[in-house]
Amino acid sequence: MTYFFNFLLAIFLTASSYFIGSILLKNSITILAAIIIGASVVSLGSITEKLGAPIWLIILVPFPVGMTLLYLFLKEPFHIWLITYMTTLALYTVIHVIMSYFFKFNSLIPAWKLRV
Repeated sequence: MTYFFNFLLAIFLTASSYFIGSILLKNSITILAAIIIGASVVSLGSITEKLGAPIWLIILVPFPVGMTLLYLFLKEPFHIWLITYMTTLALYTVIHVIMSYFFKFNSLIPAWKLRV
């Protein structure tokens, strides 16, 4: 049950970073699109982890999927997509730092544990 809860929480937090990042730049994607991106990215990372891949590959594999889906859902020129993706990535990192440091939740970036 804990793994399933962590999995759903990771999807929610990932989707939140995509949704909020796009809203901040006034070119928002829908909540459903953000959930699809979050579920795809987290699922792919989880499958890669279950296959026993090295940690660097677990982190690297979901990136192209998230980038591609954001581009498809955003329907904006490349430079707008790039700024939106960088904003999303910054938010994702901030969310990871907060969740890892204060709540010991490391499912967002498994190789970057910020435990004291």
